[in-house]
Parts: sequence; C-alpha cells; structure tokens
Amino acid sequence: MKNLTLIILAVFFLGACSNSSNKSGEEKAASSKKVALTAAGATFPMPYYNMVFKAYTSETGTLLTYGGIGSGGGIRSLTDKVVDFGATDAYLSDDKLAEMPAEVVHIPTVLGAVVIAYNLPGVDDLKLSNELLEKIFMGEITKWNDPALKANNEGVDLPDMDITFVHRSDGSGTTFIFSDYMTKISSKWADGVGAGKSLQWPVGMGAKGNPGVAGTIKQTEGAIGYIGSEYAFAQKIQTAKVQNSAGNYIVPSIASVSAAAKGEIPADTRIMLTNSDDPDAYPISGFTWIILYKEQNYNGRSKEQALATVSFLDWLVSIDAQGQAEKVHYAPLPDAAAEKAKAILRSVAFDGTPLL
Repeated sequence: MKNLTLIILAVFFLGACSNSSNKSGEEKAASSKKVALTAAGATFPMPYYNMVFKAYTSETGTLLTYGGIGSGGGIRSLTDKVVDFGATDAYLSDDKLAEMPAEVVHIPTVLGAVVIAYNLPGVDDLKLSNELLEKIFMGEITKWNDPALKANNEGVDLPDMDITFVHRSDGSGTTFIFSDYMTKISSKWADGVGAGKSLQWPVGMGAKGNPGVAGTIKQTEGAIGYIGSEYAFAQKIQTAKVQNSAGNYIVPSIASVSAAAKGEIPADTRIMLTNSDDPDAYPISGFTWIILYKEQNYNGRSKEQALATVSFLDWLVSIDAQGQAEKVHYAPLPDAAAEKAKAILRSVAFDGTPLL
C-alpha cells in the first residue's frame, strides 16, 4: 500500500511538473510575441524614419511599417484609425484638431530643410533673393537668363533656357513648409496662393512625393522646385543659396537648420520655423511630427499595442535615435524640443492611465 501511494504521488508530481513546464513555455511564447506597428504620412522625413525604424526593429523585435504617402495621407490615416500613428510636416491647426475623432498630440522627431533644387548643368552657385523666388514661382520670370537673375548672380553663366517649376501633386507637409515661407516673404504670394498642404498653383507641373519631385527635377534640364534636403543630397541635385531675413544667402546644412530652432518652442510644439530671424538660419526649415491619439484605447487596440507605440516614440526622441539624424542630413531636436516631446508622451494614456 505504501508503494502504491508513492507511485501515485510520483505520477502526480511528474504531471504537475509537465503542466508547469507547458504553461511556462506558453507564457514565454506570449511574452516574446512580436508587436507590429503601422504608420504612414510625410515623405520629407522618410529617409530618417526608414533608418531608425529598422534599427529599432533590430534592437527590440517590434515590427515597424511606414508608408510614405504624404502628410495629408498621414492625417487621413490617423483620422480613419487605420494606423498606430501618422506623420506630418504640417501641424494640425486648432480647427483641424477640433474635427479629429479624439484628442491628438504632436511629437516632433527631427528638423529638416526644404531646399530649392534646380537642374542647370555647369551652374553650381545660384543665389535666389526673396524677390526672385516670388517672381519665379508666380510665373513672372520664365527664362534662366532673365536680367534680374543675372544681376543677382554676377559671373554666373545662366543659359537661355525656359524655367520649369516642379511642385507636389499630393497633399504635402513639404508644400506647407515651402508655402508658409513664401507667404512670409511675398505679399503677392500670400494674397494669391497662400499656405497649405495642397494649393492652386499659378504655374508648373506636379509630381507625387518628394521622390517624385526630385526625380522630375533631375531628369528635366531647366527645372526648379522644392524638396526635402536629403532627396537633393542623395541624388546629387543642385541646391540654391536662399536669402534669409538678415539678408544673408544661406546654404542648407545641419548647422543652419539647427539655427532656425533657437527660439522659444511652445509646450505642444506646434510652431513653424520658417524665415527665422537668426542671421545664420537657413530660412526654409521646419520640424516634422508624429501624430497620435492621446487616449490609446480605441478600435480594440490592446494595451501591449499602445505601450509599444509610446515606447518606440519615447526612444525616437532619445539621444540614441537623435544621434543618427545627421547621417541622413537631418538636424536633431534641440534639447528643449526633446524635453517637451517626452512630456507630451507621458500624457498619452490607456483607459486614462499614462503608459509611461
């Protein structure tokens, strides 16, 4: 009887160990299950996002997918709640925020330059004043050897060639940055065209995304347009020196873009940096933002999904991620902007409870 009891106890113990082992394996599998995050929006920061998203996936196992569909598409995707977060170079206005289905917050990620790119073989030092930008983009100067262009570029052999202006055909934060700048330097532009992600262009031809505009300019002699700086650098497209508010002609660079962000930044980070009064600033500079819902419990999202979202964004504004920005010609966030971004992330909640 004693032996039988020992056998029963042994069987029970082995079974318990087996169940415990199976349960432990299941829990381990669950805990190591990869979370997938989906985002879409601006093409302006896409080279940076492609780089850091890949690095974060490699480091953490969190799968990140980004679709460069333009800032307008990113805002629509967040509105429709089909992405974990959107991306835009144009912050949402008060009116637009009021139209969103829930409260949205902005997380600045890097700074970049919108450059004036052109295609004139042999012309590598082009200077464009505010007046020239107005006249070219309003269609009043149509030839590269126009007397006003020649007078501003003494010693430069400008060809007798038509000017072809290339602009975005899709809703674009890059367009918003460019047009915001134009409204600040030209009353004619402000009254006739204005600022926005999509515009009624007075002249020119459209192309989709920064890659589309960059490709069209590179393939079209005599073309000029506006693109994110990394696209110009990557494809070796010529860029003009642009006159800033101090009257200086500035080359887009990490230093000159950073100079544009030296002023006060509001708590919600919604600010345009164009036409900075810093004498060293490149004048067509701006933040690019990630936008997400402040309350993350919606559309059946799990707490794990929400936590993965804010954890990634917290890393994105950290020194580790910001330290990679210059590799692809973006300027890292100033300390003040990074601190404000982290404060905003600590207000993001799931069922009212902060996730960080």
